[in-house]
Amino acid sequence: MADKLIIFDTTLRDGEQSPGASMTKDEKIRIAKALEKLRVDVIEAGFPIASVGDFEAVQAVANTIKNSTVCGLARALEKDIDRAAEALKGAASFRIHTFLATSPLHMEMKLRMSPDQVLEQAVKAVTHARRYTDNVEFSPEDAGRSEVDFLCRVIEAVIKAGAKTINIPDTVGYTLPEYFGKLIATLRERIPNSDQAVFSVHCHNDLGLAVANSLAAVLNGARQVECTINGLGERAGNAALEEIVMAVRTRHDVFPCQVEVDTTQIVPCSRLVSNITGFPVQPNKAIVGANAFAHESGIHQDGVLKHRQTYEIMKAEDVGWHANRMVLGKHSGRNAFRDRLKSLNIELESEEQLNAAFARFKELADKKHEVFDEDLQALVTDTLSSEHERIKLVSLKVCTETGEPPHAQITLNINGEEKSVGASGSGPVDATFKAIEALINSQTNLLVYSVNNVTNGTDSQGEVGVRLEKHGQVINGQGADTDIVIASAKAYLNALNKVFTVTGRQHPQVAVEV
Repeated sequence: MADKLIIFDTTLRDGEQSPGASMTKDEKIRIAKALEKLRVDVIEAGFPIASVGDFEAVQAVANTIKNSTVCGLARALEKDIDRAAEALKGAASFRIHTFLATSPLHMEMKLRMSPDQVLEQAVKAVTHARRYTDNVEFSPEDAGRSEVDFLCRVIEAVIKAGAKTINIPDTVGYTLPEYFGKLIATLRERIPNSDQAVFSVHCHNDLGLAVANSLAAVLNGARQVECTINGLGERAGNAALEEIVMAVRTRHDVFPCQVEVDTTQIVPCSRLVSNITGFPVQPNKAIVGANAFAHESGIHQDGVLKHRQTYEIMKAEDVGWHANRMVLGKHSGRNAFRDRLKSLNIELESEEQLNAAFARFKELADKKHEVFDEDLQALVTDTLSSEHERIKLVSLKVCTETGEPPHAQITLNINGEEKSVGASGSGPVDATFKAIEALINSQTNLLVYSVNNVTNGTDSQGEVGVRLEKHGQVINGQGADTDIVIASAKAYLNALNKVFTVTGRQHPQVAVEV
């Protein structure tokens, strides 16, 4: 029997550290349920001490998920570990993941700690976490730039203290596959008690090598990979779950391990994460990109028609592409709508939410002939995100004419009171945003504005993403509509609502107070 490769998904924690990718508690629960259906082994739900919102989100995920282990991140501090344990205690199975930097640069410049102090603190943290669970993971942060002798000392000590998983992170994406693979092999060979723990890797993509480094580690004995859906993550992102899983599954002749992921859920999960975070998937992205299984070259088309394996090493349906062509229309009833949401793993908590989503579906079906699964994902996200908004769009009228500046007249419901204003701009979207600001005066900076089509055709919904910045806080907003200007207004208001409700989060890579 081949070894099992544990898939540790950190979309909800490290993925959320992408600027603007912050998720609400309800959004995290939706993604966690999709990850559970994907059958990932471990879901890292967040960093509980980062904020009250993070704590509540981790707690909600822990209380909801039954078939995956739920993990919480904690610095090597007792207060962090206590907070994580409190958030996770309702889980059917949970893990505490604690970390401390071990590279000379981090120890000297960030921690202001000596190697002996770091060793002592690491053991102390693992020992404290063991008071709550036997399932403790330890990460020597910046292991890729750490001295091997010191890494061996720390890892041997934390395994002795009770750590069951040892994660070797390439925190800044600095290593190369050959070196990183040898590092894993060296650690496993030199550490006397290495057989008492599972070795894991967590690779960042700063040099575009996160997946390559992770797979090199697997070939050298790592049996857990930490990754994210769509490779989401801070800076250049993390190793992409879909690429790790399909590489191991496709090249089973090379990898002496197997994954237990339900690969047919990869594309639906990818679409959901993209829809919620507002981070679109590039068309040529491996596995989940729109062009991943497209063949334009005549030679390729001829070869695939004669025998699929001439130019395809995977079946599109194996990763979930076949599940995305179910069509609903304006004559589709409530039960068909409910059943389709269920098949997409979308569970609305109340009849009120279902009624609101169904009403929006009927509006959309009147505007476009066919409603696809992608439309439903966008529609539900739009419905749920607007449920508790303080600022809501009531009406929008935009006039644009050749040779004249576009003018937008908008009415907003602000805390229950309707207010209207008009404004001109260089374009219809600019006029709309200026009208909103005339009423809100948010004092934010618009960093990113993007438009993507949800499906094909001129009647497709446009999915608009905006990214706002205020006092260093970056917030993402999204909105969808067959009218791009209305979708833009929805996205801008979605971001503004988050600006006024999201509290500051503490980044996990901050100095440890000893």
